[in-house]
Amino acid sequence: MEFGLFQQQTTSLVMTNELRQAISLLQYSTVDLAAFIEEQALENPLIELKDRSDRVLSEHIRMMREERPEGEGTLDWSQSSPFDYLHVERLNLSDYLIQQARDLPLNKNEFEWLCYFIYSLRDDGYLSRSLHSLQADLGLTDQEAEKTLYHLQHLEPAGIGARSLQECLLLQLQRKKQRDPLAETIVEHYMELLAEKRWKMIADDLQISLADVQRVYDCIQQLDPRPGSQIGGEPTNYLVPDVTIDWVEGELTILLQDDYLPKITLNRQYQTLLTDGEGEAAQYAKEKYHQMQWLVKSIQQRQQTLLKVTEAILRKQRAFFEEKEGALQPLTLREVAEEIGVHESTVSRATTNKYAQTPRGLLELKSFFVSSISSRFGEKGPSSDSVKKLVRKLVEEENKAKPLSDQKIAHLLKDQYNVEASRRVIAKYRDELGIPSSTKRKRYG
Repeated sequence: MEFGLFQQQTTSLVMTNELRQAISLLQYSTVDLAAFIEEQALENPLIELKDRSDRVLSEHIRMMREERPEGEGTLDWSQSSPFDYLHVERLNLSDYLIQQARDLPLNKNEFEWLCYFIYSLRDDGYLSRSLHSLQADLGLTDQEAEKTLYHLQHLEPAGIGARSLQECLLLQLQRKKQRDPLAETIVEHYMELLAEKRWKMIADDLQISLADVQRVYDCIQQLDPRPGSQIGGEPTNYLVPDVTIDWVEGELTILLQDDYLPKITLNRQYQTLLTDGEGEAAQYAKEKYHQMQWLVKSIQQRQQTLLKVTEAILRKQRAFFEEKEGALQPLTLREVAEEIGVHESTVSRATTNKYAQTPRGLLELKSFFVSSISSRFGEKGPSSDSVKKLVRKLVEEENKAKPLSDQKIAHLLKDQYNVEASRRVIAKYRDELGIPSSTKRKRYG
């Protein structure tokens, strides 16, 4: 070992800000990308945006006019009501209940006690604290506390102010126009046995048939276990498709939704400064112009990558779009990456938070990548999506009095469809489909 100066040639990857920006843009959805472009326009004075929303609206109006049946005249937009444009404020649960409480014949103290109970509710409508605790806070007698709870539990929706699931269901049954004494009795005294499917004990104790217990169970399934969740909450977030896959003149065609993105143009006020300017101002303008060019290039590259990935998915999953009951074929990120000549991580970013409007509905691009079931010899078998469809079909066609077990479903898949799947795989797919076990699917009438 010795000290000295030596020349050495090495290769290293430098993550520049521009490269980091290009990678980030690839995983943005169309809505996120539009917001990012607007942020860049605020920071870069050379960027001028032209909103395409007017053109999109004009195109939408044109399509509506073309689709309007003959003989009905033209669209009269002057007939639209001003109420269509009012901003709707979503009431939260507390405000909704207090509005009802104001209509009750209560004195000032009773109204304040009821409001205190209302503010003690959870978002799902249940009391967050015990009645004894609320009573101690307000210094109420037992009779006053019970009366306040009575007023609370008689507000809308039914089931509000319950202290347990059992009480919530019972309150809803008691509010029905045609009350069912048997259902109320079972919920009040046999709730645990009903949930555990120990229906024979209920039938023997009440001297009724299993079909009667089944009827009560079906009735309870129609009740709302979380009555407060239907009031207020977050506003609905609508998804904007990034690509559209649709039939055009008998061919499946892919269209990128560029109309939702603002168009980036150069602010003409800085044109002279870029060409003839000198000094720090000109240097600043050229730097911002370079950033604008890189932004435009990154967006174009993102759109091209998204288009290539979608085209590869369409080629692999064509049967899914062409057939009404078509199932997805096994597909991995690596297969698409090798086909279009990019890295697997690029495909992952290009399909993250991206949605496609297809003839089968609005679907996430990630959903087109499905695993397969390997055979005993290590060969690639059918996709998990197709196996799930078969499992659902067998369950729908089964004898409800004698439902199929997971092992029986596995045998039927092998005998009828030549699909080999273990009992554990069937149980996993059944849970993902939201299908209960065979004991919970059994019906008695």
